[in-house]
Amino acid sequence: MSENSTRRVRRDGGTAAVVRRGRPTGDRAAKRAELLAAAASVIAQEGYANTSLRKVAQRAGCTTGAVTYYFANKEELVTALAESRFDSFDAMLATERSQPDIRAILERWLFRNTGDPEFWPVMSQLLVHARHEPAFAAVIERRYARLRDVLAALLATGQAQGTVRDDIPADLLADQVGALGDGWMLMLPIEPKRFTASRVQVLLDAAITLISPPPGARRTSGS
Repeated sequence: MSENSTRRVRRDGGTAAVVRRGRPTGDRAAKRAELLAAAASVIAQEGYANTSLRKVAQRAGCTTGAVTYYFANKEELVTALAESRFDSFDAMLATERSQPDIRAILERWLFRNTGDPEFWPVMSQLLVHARHEPAFAAVIERRYARLRDVLAALLATGQAQGTVRDDIPADLLADQVGALGDGWMLMLPIEPKRFTASRVQVLLDAAITLISPPPGARRTSGS
């Protein structure tokens, strides 16, 4: 008998299984990830407005009830989806703590779509949705702020090491670097011919030139 069923006594003295809603079996984290992937697929293909829990359940091959066990409603689901997208950015920056390589960060940022072609179509839909939902906009604002803070800390480390210009505050440079990364990531799927392998290297060279200490600038201690 399934853990989602129980037994009740029939009037004739026998027993019969009664199906009830219980805790789903299996790996909770894996199931959440599966549902988020299904939600991303539906949003990427049909847009946020046309996305429903029913469609997500169909895409995941489960019931709507299984979706609502993990996510109470559509807003909770898309909030978790946005959080997971920003988690991937956090992971992208996590390896650069002690010896920041801004060039490598920008390159990974540019090609963030490569391993997940639905990444930016989904994010663009969520950003549009955020314009009309203050609570969801607050989530995006909080996560972008955290991303910029981490990037600013990496740039500040580069400034201390003499590899990043220090005549501009690190938090302002973080805004500029983030804008470059987002802009390139946005346009890559639309204008792939503009991002040939050779031109990408030139773009990265130019970006590093912009944030490097100006020619003749005095290098700080530790350089």
